[in-house]
Amino acid sequence: MSFIEWQKRIKKGKVSSQEIVQYYLKQIKKKNQQTNAFLTINQKALREAQKADREISKSKSADLFLKKPLLGLPIAIKDNFCTQGLPTTAASKILENYLPPYDATVIQRLKKAGAIILGKTNMDAWAHGSSTETSDFGPTHNPYDLERAPGGSSGGSAAAVAAAMAPAAIGSETAGSIRQPAAWCGVVGFKPTYGRVSRYGLIAMASSLDCPGPITQNVKDAILLYNILSGPDPKDATTIKEKPVLINYKKPLPKNLKIGLSQKYLKLANKEVAQKILEAAKVLEKKGAKIREVSLLDPKISIAVYTILQRAEVSSNLARYDGLRYGRNRSYFGLEAKRRIMLGTFVLSAGYFDQYYLKAQKARTKIIKDFKQAFKKVDLIIGPTSPTVALKIGEWEKNPMFGETQDVLVEPNSLAGLPGISINCGYNKEGLPVGLQIFGPQKSEELILRLADQLEQWQK
Repeated sequence: MSFIEWQKRIKKGKVSSQEIVQYYLKQIKKKNQQTNAFLTINQKALREAQKADREISKSKSADLFLKKPLLGLPIAIKDNFCTQGLPTTAASKILENYLPPYDATVIQRLKKAGAIILGKTNMDAWAHGSSTETSDFGPTHNPYDLERAPGGSSGGSAAAVAAAMAPAAIGSETAGSIRQPAAWCGVVGFKPTYGRVSRYGLIAMASSLDCPGPITQNVKDAILLYNILSGPDPKDATTIKEKPVLINYKKPLPKNLKIGLSQKYLKLANKEVAQKILEAAKVLEKKGAKIREVSLLDPKISIAVYTILQRAEVSSNLARYDGLRYGRNRSYFGLEAKRRIMLGTFVLSAGYFDQYYLKAQKARTKIIKDFKQAFKKVDLIIGPTSPTVALKIGEWEKNPMFGETQDVLVEPNSLAGLPGISINCGYNKEGLPVGLQIFGPQKSEELILRLADQLEQWQK
């Protein structure tokens, strides 16, 4: 059952918060041994549900749910968001026993809206990966096929939602880490414009790219959560200093919407994935949208740009984990973290900064300008989220650039700080979900979410 459906039932008194939380705790107990989606369960969740039920029963205010739209509803959290009194490990042995003394802004806003933290979900360690296999606590398995990966790095959150172990979850994306696992697990993953949602209390991977966002069963749930999470934060200087528009999915789409489609993106996807995207484009065309071919830079350019910039920021951000103030020492870093630290340190070193890092920043500017030109001709762009459906567990070990090649279709718009969403657009012959991405100019969340919601309905 979706977040909004639970919300309607709890408002009408048809179900209690305790009953909802108990249901999901049973689901976790039943399925987590197979999926390994959750790392930590909030032992206070039932107590918090009882408190929510008392608040609902005692309240005489008609606008209780306007003030607290998520009152009594449980949600799963990726384990790189600081949660006061609840372990936050980033799926690394270094932080295995770390208890944050504060909540991330995202967590504060969820709690203020009445949400109950169900638990913390598995991820690639430090968010380094695209399959949730680099976790120091074991890989997460895809609910559609337990021999396959769920994607990453927010694979635990996506698997939890897909397996009905949580009605919704929070993930984070640097380049694909929300949308790609959403695509592989057949759920919805939304990445807002960079700076639209606060990063305060999110364990940093690449600070110029990191974006928190929701992973849900449908687009309406993503809208509900985005409206709560978005907005400026004095604790994060990179947040956009303006209040975002509250999104109303009932508002009709503009007429003659121009949708871009790039052959360069389609050619990088396998045939079954590309075919599903073309079928979705035909649905949009039948509903009145104008589908136009757009010329974009080759997405493969972004692999080199992203690799250099992300590794450079990783080497800087992971320098704080020295075991002196908290956590274990650096010998506990996994292989992937060590690789990224070494490469990042190299590209920032004297004699190589201009040759690699500065050149990558210039290329990033070219990518940003390329999208600006494209959006003069179209309103939004669609394409495959991932080149493939979910791959078998173990595939990532065969390619040291596995993450970058799997995220190649979302890396360009991530480097440009653009908002984007992945929704399910069908299944391949093996019954594995295919993800379609919709992305647009900065601050175009409203149009993206409304189109995604409509397309989701039209494809049913």
